[in-house]
Amino acid sequence: MNYCAEKYGIVSGDDITWALQKALASVENENGEKTLIFQKGEYHLYWDKARTGKLYISNTVGDNEWEKDDVPHLCRAGIWLEKQRNLIIDGGGSVFVMHGKMTNAVISECENVTLKNMTFVHDNPDMHELKVVEKGKRYVEFELDKKSKYENIKGKYHFIGEGYSSAFTKDAPRAFWTAKIPAGEENTVFRVMHPLNFNLGIKEIKPYRFRVKFLSTARFSLGDRFYVYDHLRRSNGIFVEKSENVALDGINQTFNYGLGLICQDSENISLTNSKFMPCEESGKLMASAADFVHICMCRGDVVVKNNMFAGAGDDCLNVHGIHFRIVSVKDGVVKVKFCHKQAHGFNPLREGDTVAFVDIDSLLETSRAKILESTLDGETVISLRLDDTSKAVAGDAIESKSAIANLDFSYNKMTRIITRGILVTTGGKVRITDNDFDNTSMHSILISDDAKYWFESGPVNDVEIAKNRFGRCKGYNVQVLPENVTHKGAVHKNIYIHDNVMESGNEGGFYFKSADGVIIANNKSDRDLIVETKDSHVERR
Repeated sequence: MNYCAEKYGIVSGDDITWALQKALASVENENGEKTLIFQKGEYHLYWDKARTGKLYISNTVGDNEWEKDDVPHLCRAGIWLEKQRNLIIDGGGSVFVMHGKMTNAVISECENVTLKNMTFVHDNPDMHELKVVEKGKRYVEFELDKKSKYENIKGKYHFIGEGYSSAFTKDAPRAFWTAKIPAGEENTVFRVMHPLNFNLGIKEIKPYRFRVKFLSTARFSLGDRFYVYDHLRRSNGIFVEKSENVALDGINQTFNYGLGLICQDSENISLTNSKFMPCEESGKLMASAADFVHICMCRGDVVVKNNMFAGAGDDCLNVHGIHFRIVSVKDGVVKVKFCHKQAHGFNPLREGDTVAFVDIDSLLETSRAKILESTLDGETVISLRLDDTSKAVAGDAIESKSAIANLDFSYNKMTRIITRGILVTTGGKVRITDNDFDNTSMHSILISDDAKYWFESGPVNDVEIAKNRFGRCKGYNVQVLPENVTHKGAVHKNIYIHDNVMESGNEGGFYFKSADGVIIANNKSDRDLIVETKDSHVERR
């Protein structure tokens, strides 16, 4: 059944924040398959009218990172789908303009939901470009992008927007996340010191142009672009939780305040024919404060196919599980806890799931058990009644062997990625094929696994990396680096790397640690192919 958005008072050019909430509530009550169709146009959504709710989103903001005036875990979203079934939202090629800091869309406890043909644009987002337009021995003149707004407040310049005001120099001494795009290299990006750190004074020369004094200007060149932004991931692009069969097709996100797409505790997710990149008319080159796609504790198939990614403040894609630390074992109940400050408050461990006990030093599995009952106690502890606790040892970790995803990452292009292209630690079937990796400032593909710092699990067992192009990689093309401190056997197995083309100049190559069943075949490189190994078995064909 088709439903016209205009019928619900959703009109191009208008503020549709409340009207859209009412339309979604109305459609939710309709039975069968339904499609909400927008007439092509421009629609406006405002943060102060948006639906709000408390959401615990993995890899975003830790409890000790919220600022004084924040309500921890409070989320505002322009589109909020909850317990929707068999719903398609067809934007018809429309542009949705987000005003103020908020998440574009939330999809929670939904089944068979599709978003398609939609572009999300943020009006005056809290990410600002400072370009070096003049340089002397003791001063630099910066031009601020014209999309930003600012004010002089009590003698200090502030970026201002709906719902925010932040000093030009906010966090400058510790803003390691600041992005720099060097002059003449618009697809190159890396992290640097905040451009205004150690300044001796800031003076406005004319609108959007500032002269800044320094003891030394050696770190600047004419044409350099710096991106300063709020690094706390309080808002994101699209958040999916506790949902099944979610498809995003033709979704364009020109900016997001945190993760572009974050999925947790969900099953069967696809992102196709989409663009996560700045809109051309903005002139900006960065589109995200963090990862473009982040998959945590998901099941089934994750398909990321035929997309364009450009300008990420962190990884392009990260797919992983969670290592939970065992805190106690008593009377058949094992209590485990979330250990990383940016992940807690949800329970992805289900009755009937299989879990593995993991030695945190070797990262090797010691035994398995089945979950008979799973209860979230507070925000950080999960109580598990298991069918066998004989091998459970306090201090060790557990990993779900049921909440692991298969990954198909194919026919995508990425550029201007400030860290890694893909970070993958999942025991499902992984296929990374026919992609173009251009300018990752760290390794193009990292296969990790750790139970002491990020607590992102787990071992891979079936990985194919084939027919990709790797260009201008600032690290290894493929690095297999489990963070085990003791080698007692292979952590990762069965990795087949073949028919790739590497054009990384003096960078690139492969590195393998604690890996077995690795096959390298028919790869072409613009230099001698470097293959480094430690405690691994690698076959070259």
